[in-house]
Amino acid sequence: MRGYPLLLSFVLWPCIALAGDGFSWPQGRKAAVSLAYDDALASHLDNAIPALDRHGLKGSFYLQLSRDTVWTRREDWRAAARDGHELGNHTLFHQCSGRGPGREWVAPAQDLDAATVAQMVAQVELADTLLAQIDGRAAPRSFTVPCGDRQAKDGDYVAAIAGRFIGVKVPGDAVVVDMATLNPAAVPVLAPEGMTGAQLIARVEEAGRKGTMVNFTFHGIGGDYLQISNEAHDALLAWLDAHRDEYWVATFGEIMTWVRQRQAE
Repeated sequence: MRGYPLLLSFVLWPCIALAGDGFSWPQGRKAAVSLAYDDALASHLDNAIPALDRHGLKGSFYLQLSRDTVWTRREDWRAAARDGHELGNHTLFHQCSGRGPGREWVAPAQDLDAATVAQMVAQVELADTLLAQIDGRAAPRSFTVPCGDRQAKDGDYVAAIAGRFIGVKVPGDAVVVDMATLNPAAVPVLAPEGMTGAQLIARVEEAGRKGTMVNFTFHGIGGDYLQISNEAHDALLAWLDAHRDEYWVATFGEIMTWVRQRQAE
């Protein structure tokens, strides 16, 4: 499905308050909080989702569709989606550039430098189809750019696929500077590693002062790689649970639906 239909999936909220520079959030909240998790890791199913469910919060999970965990635990992902968590597109093979120091782990078959834009577009479209087989949802979805790398062999593949997504996440700071000028096809996110609960909460409070949104994209939760501890993760969730009247914690797709609606007014 190409092109984002602006009126699709709008959520109507009974009370709207103005946040920084006149941007409004639902029900008088100070800011929005996106809790996202990349790569379809076992620790998401074993640690992150149970913690989110304990606190009544919803997360966004970006599945690398070639990962064994997607298919050996398909029913767990399906149950998460049924319970209100978002399943997002993170491509089939997690193509990243193999150039530069620290990229020795990129296998030749998954090297974005060797892929064409057309190949990446086909891969992303097929990933959407496979995601629909898991959660039964139609497009539009949201997308996280693997490694933040955009340049295929013959051009910027993200520019070619951005129109099919409600929002596209790219590496950057956790806190959005200005909601009115935010580009939905380039929403900055932070991938926390080794951060404490207090440090994560401080970023949420920063977004509250600015009236914008904070975007976390986690990897391992108490395991796997690029991880934060279960304790830090739960401290953040417990704080958000206790401050749910001040901060709107929603899936990235729900938040970007709201943002697009406000920007179109």
